[in-house]
Amino acid sequence: MDYISLCKNFFAATNIPISLLNNENTEYSALGEMLSMPPQSHWDLFPLERNPAFCSYSPDLEYGRVHVDHTGYDIILGPAFNVPVTEQLVRQYMHELMVPLDYREQLMECLSSIPRTSHLQFARYLAFLYQCLNHKEISLQDFYMEDDVYIRSRNQRQINSTINDKESENLHNSYSFELEMYQYIKNGNVDRLKEFLHTDYIFRKEGKMAHSPVRHTKNIFITAAAKAGFLGAIPGGVDIEKTYQLVDFYIQECEQLQTIEEITNLQYMMIIDFCQRAGETHMPEGISSEVYRCMNYIRSHTNEPISIDDVARQVHRSSSHMMRRFKEELGIHIGAFITRCKLEEAKSLLTYSDKSLSEISSYLCFSSQSYFQNVFKKQYGITPMQYRKNTQKK
Repeated sequence: MDYISLCKNFFAATNIPISLLNNENTEYSALGEMLSMPPQSHWDLFPLERNPAFCSYSPDLEYGRVHVDHTGYDIILGPAFNVPVTEQLVRQYMHELMVPLDYREQLMECLSSIPRTSHLQFARYLAFLYQCLNHKEISLQDFYMEDDVYIRSRNQRQINSTINDKESENLHNSYSFELEMYQYIKNGNVDRLKEFLHTDYIFRKEGKMAHSPVRHTKNIFITAAAKAGFLGAIPGGVDIEKTYQLVDFYIQECEQLQTIEEITNLQYMMIIDFCQRAGETHMPEGISSEVYRCMNYIRSHTNEPISIDDVARQVHRSSSHMMRRFKEELGIHIGAFITRCKLEEAKSLLTYSDKSLSEISSYLCFSSQSYFQNVFKKQYGITPMQYRKNTQKK
């Protein structure tokens, strides 16, 4: 088979960069041909016991390899991106493949022309090439099957990494720090948490989680988001679904950032946010557990048409009993508390979303937009639109 011709036709059809190696020497490179640059030779990144194989320097930059059975040939597919190409990604690519700086502008233009490709679609390309080259089908599930050879190889790499870390004294020491921090989040103690985070006598060592500094920082952020939510916020009383949504939101926002400073600042804000939310949901003094459970239920279901019967059902009590307990402990009727929670949610939507008044009214299950506007003005003294203009100016 003419492997170079196959590579050229594949690149013409997909615009996904592709290279051909013969005994680890590059015989053809689509990017090299486009840019008139020397062929890349830094291809020691793949697990050779897997065929086909993936390799990702980061979730944003992916490669694949297909070995041609019983030959010295390998097809290298990539780089492929599942996010828009940025200058940071180009710098990362050049650093990892040792591309000379002279090619930076050309490379930026070339990489930007590569179509964004999901991991699933990338796997399908590899499966197609594997079938063309080796005349055997492979299912997508087979990509992730672990045979004994791969398991032994991975265990050996883990052992070697552990030995190297011990010899260089590169050991983690952040466990006690994290336990204390998540306890502050759980307790909702914002002032003590800020004081704790600003101390400069704690030196923490964290393991290497990626090849590039930015990707490493993002991976640290993702871990911190999950821990802050699941070890701090949820045990501190924050609604479980709300916590999951916040974790997702912060991780998505982190992935859009391109500098270590931006990611670090967002991580600090995220930790404080979880702590504040835990503090707001702590059971106030003088509030019974059943009233508190009802309050949390109402706050978590503001986008539903909640009735007093729905609330009472959460604690297996009668409506009349819970109406009396709410009045005694909070000084207001259950219905008034439901409306207050819906209006607080409306304030957030007016400030941080572009939803129309009609959409907000419908989302929060008010009987009509005019009723929503009247109730809002009665509660806060201004119309929803006036509130939006005032808060969005800040």
